[in-house]
Amino acid sequence: MLGGLVGLVGLSAVAGLLVTASVTPVLAMTGLAGTQALTLFNQLPENLNPGTPMEQSTIYATAPDGSTVELASFYEQNRVPVTYEQVAPVLYDAILSSEDKNFYSHGGINIGATVKALVDNVRQTSSRGASTISQQFVKNVLIQECEKDVDTSSDTYSEDLQACWTKATQAKGAEGIERKLQEMRYAIQIEKDVSKNDILLGYLNIANFGGTVYGIEAAARYYFSTSAANLTVAQAATLAGIVQNPNTYRIDKREGTYTDKEGVAHNGEADGYKDTKDRRHYVLGRMLADGKITQAQYDEADASEITPTITTPTQGCAGAGRNAYFCQYVKSIVENDEAFGATKKDRSDLLRRGGLKIYTSLDFRVQDPAAQTMADVVPANFDNKYFGAAGVSIEVGTGRILSITQNTQFLETPTDDQAYSSLVFAGDQKYGNSGGFQVGSTYKLFTLIDWLEKGHSVREVLNGAVQTNLKIPVCEVPQTTDTSKIGNFGRTRGYTGSVMNFTAQSLNSGFFAMASKLDVCDINKVADKMGVTLANGGKVTDENVPYDILGPKNISPIAMANAYATVASGGTYCTPRAIDKVIDADGKERPLPKSSCTEGVLSKEVAATAAYALQGVMASGGTGARANPFDGTPLIGKTGTHDLWSTMMIESSTKVATAVWAGRSNGNHDNVFNVWTGSHRLNEVRYPLAEAAQHAANMAYGGDPFPQPDNNLIRQVRVDVPNVIGQTVEEATATLDRAGFSVSVGQPTDSDQPTNIIVAQDPSGQAAAGATITISPSNGLGASVPDVTGQSQAAAGAALIAAGFTSIDFEGSCNAKGATVTATDPAANTAATKSTPVKVSCD
Repeated sequence: MLGGLVGLVGLSAVAGLLVTASVTPVLAMTGLAGTQALTLFNQLPENLNPGTPMEQSTIYATAPDGSTVELASFYEQNRVPVTYEQVAPVLYDAILSSEDKNFYSHGGINIGATVKALVDNVRQTSSRGASTISQQFVKNVLIQECEKDVDTSSDTYSEDLQACWTKATQAKGAEGIERKLQEMRYAIQIEKDVSKNDILLGYLNIANFGGTVYGIEAAARYYFSTSAANLTVAQAATLAGIVQNPNTYRIDKREGTYTDKEGVAHNGEADGYKDTKDRRHYVLGRMLADGKITQAQYDEADASEITPTITTPTQGCAGAGRNAYFCQYVKSIVENDEAFGATKKDRSDLLRRGGLKIYTSLDFRVQDPAAQTMADVVPANFDNKYFGAAGVSIEVGTGRILSITQNTQFLETPTDDQAYSSLVFAGDQKYGNSGGFQVGSTYKLFTLIDWLEKGHSVREVLNGAVQTNLKIPVCEVPQTTDTSKIGNFGRTRGYTGSVMNFTAQSLNSGFFAMASKLDVCDINKVADKMGVTLANGGKVTDENVPYDILGPKNISPIAMANAYATVASGGTYCTPRAIDKVIDADGKERPLPKSSCTEGVLSKEVAATAAYALQGVMASGGTGARANPFDGTPLIGKTGTHDLWSTMMIESSTKVATAVWAGRSNGNHDNVFNVWTGSHRLNEVRYPLAEAAQHAANMAYGGDPFPQPDNNLIRQVRVDVPNVIGQTVEEATATLDRAGFSVSVGQPTDSDQPTNIIVAQDPSGQAAAGATITISPSNGLGASVPDVTGQSQAAAGAALIAAGFTSIDFEGSCNAKGATVTATDPAANTAATKSTPVKVSCD
């Protein structure tokens, strides 16, 4: 139908139909009546919603002075939209003079130029577009709409993008005519709905300026390191020229933008960007002819060389410097949380095309000192054995992540250089692509919480010595555990002590003793309800073994910091979050990922008493004291070590919790003990890292005294002591051990009992739970003084001799006639050696 010769019919009729346009062209094809041509045109779509062009998304943080700081941008097209007032008037003049000088007087299309272009296109004598700014805007919108549907993860991504461009810019043959008619119809409608200034600005914000540079602001920044508002005449004319043929006239390729058939490069530094300069000459000439610039301005600009000052925009979190891992954590939230789209592709496209403004919880007051200490203390690659370190601080009572630091340098490209990594060690597999780490004794928190929730006191005394046959319940099934296989730090045998002591000193064997009175499954359930999951997304309750209480599971530092924040808050659990607000390209606030704070995850009594015990860790003599800045802010905390390769330090005020991990990052088991880096052992770098971060947090947020512990949970527990007098040493020891007491065998005591028989114990009656009971066996050399009161001297002497006593001293009064014994020393029924002199008194 469209293959014949072209004629022109019905122009006046069409003009009548489209009376709202100042001039209105229609091309009718040979063989069609005028009314048929009008019908064809009338049936084309007339409504085009320009929508929002692809815009870069930006992650922000708030500086201490309240200003907004850009961390990183993400884009498929480098575009920075501006308002009408943010563009220099000379740029508008350059664009209009060279592209559409009648823009403000036509109704969206140029009838003469368009008809001639259509005729030439069908005859294939020219492929020019003869488009107005309105039509060019329409064309760019159509390209954008097509490109938005291209799958960025597809193997044919580049080809699909090219197909979009070809379809929207086809200027030859039947498809060219159809495309031109559609542009015309859209342009006429847009002129009805949108102001001229908005159309012009929309065009400048959407137009391509070569490569991935889109929009006039990005072009001004990229090519000339300036803004659209500050363009000179020469710069404005250059950019107005580039937009006419972007990839030919771009000026960022020093070697040239194309080569001829002889292989000679053109439009590069060597020829002074000749093609672009010629186009600039044309633009300047049109501006002079239109009276937009003076002769002097023309002469100066035309004589100047094209000298690009390229500022390459940094895309992605690498541009965030030492804040890169916080940035990457936020990016992973956008890419993985369904609040930003139903599919991975939707979320990725939104980040790179959606123009999001993402305002985060990063606090430079905490981040900067923590990051500086990290850089000072832990090298990016210490020994080529994957030694890593990470720190995170979380606001208590909100879950806002204030800081994330890491010793490595951020790089998304895989490399064998261990100084670089894209993994966020503080995060997990979903948010940060990290496998987490074995958190060691910091996991003892959950045994402590379970202990308190079951009504035990932190002053209860237990046998915390290493035991080879300890029964520990696991889901109600006792499992025999040899705690000597784990031992204690420094290879100590442990001791009988209180839960307060065990906590402050992180005594492994003491916590095993606590677990023997609890259940490992219940302990893991406590971690579960406090928001702790495995880094791979699994539950900590999926597998339960006695050694769980010492933290062998791989968990993220963020999850552990947040658990301690739950204690510090008085029992309120808050979902960790790093994003405070998201504004979309239309200026509307978007819903955030689901987060919440749940009160009563721990009772206030349990939380306060746990904090009471955990303060001992940070006090002088506690295992965490070296991480305490001692700046006047009360702190709780816990240390953690797993075997020889993984260490942690967690501490918290009532306002901010900090967790630091340091160890082997890829699962290898190289020793970190007694290996020095600078002035620190590898297993001890956790202390200065945690101290610096927590001190910064204390200075910024302060901290209150922790609530007083519950009286019932700090009570002195006393229980009945079994009476073991008369039992053998072995029997007495077993009896007391079963009752939860420690046993000390004292010196043998004078008694007429056999030498292995217990004849004394201390204490008896009642004692503190787990207290040490001293038992004393008989020495076999003693005898019991018989009760001889009321007897005569002769009878008493005979009885004492019969009992084995060999030295008897009667007072003189015993010689009197009728005298009877009134007392002996030692007293009656008292055990004494047989050689002990017995003094007898009479009356």
